[in-house]
Amino acid sequence: MAQPHRPERAQRTRAATARAPAPAVAQTVAREARFGAAFLRRFGLRLLLLFAGLLLPLWALAELIEEVRQHDPFPFDDPILLFAHAMARDGFDRAFLLFSRLGYLWGVVPFDVLLVVVLGLRRRAREALFAGLALGGSALLNLATKQVFARDRPSLWDSIAPEHTFSFPSGHAMGSMTLAWVLLLLSWRTRWRWPVAVLVIAFTVMVGLSRVYLGVHFPSDILAGWTAASVWTVTCFFMVFRHNRHPWESKAIPRSA
Repeated sequence: MAQPHRPERAQRTRAATARAPAPAVAQTVAREARFGAAFLRRFGLRLLLLFAGLLLPLWALAELIEEVRQHDPFPFDDPILLFAHAMARDGFDRAFLLFSRLGYLWGVVPFDVLLVVVLGLRRRAREALFAGLALGGSALLNLATKQVFARDRPSLWDSIAPEHTFSFPSGHAMGSMTLAWVLLLLSWRTRWRWPVAVLVIAFTVMVGLSRVYLGVHFPSDILAGWTAASVWTVTCFFMVFRHNRHPWESKAIPRSA
């Protein structure tokens, strides 16, 4: 017997599919619906937090960038700078100079390098990758952004620690916030998360305040640095650990040989 032509066979297959029992289709739909509901129950809060955690900083950063691009002054920049300068005294000078130095060459930069090296030596390949991408990428992003916007430093008074590079966004703010997020995310769901959270938040705030107190950054530079660092680091985290192999699930994380 001659075999039916392929077009006829395809038509018969489509017809048979179209005549599939309604209960089977309903079962398939119900199964997919149950899967979707179970997924949302398990990951819905994480998805919502991720959405808000990325959307809100991105919106704030877009507003800041638009203002800087138009060279419009922020109404809160000069008053906050002048208020900080009015607090100037020897004790504050020493404290904020210390935090400013710890926020970059004396603290954050060497700690970043040490953290990635230690994670690598301990064969925590995935954590080392996340830390390296977040910390190194944040530094490169800051350098590139400064050149794009070329915002001059504040000049309301002569600083005791003058800077000569561009101002927007603050490299100290970005570096300290990136490190804070890296440490917090790596320690999450461990017994260290709350001590780490308190320490990194206090340190990041003090570094940001020190740059304003010293008169080398506008407050909007600090906000932009914090925002950009938060978006970048959280995005890196979800990219590296996208298969639910989180840092606290050590048995599920592949180690290097």
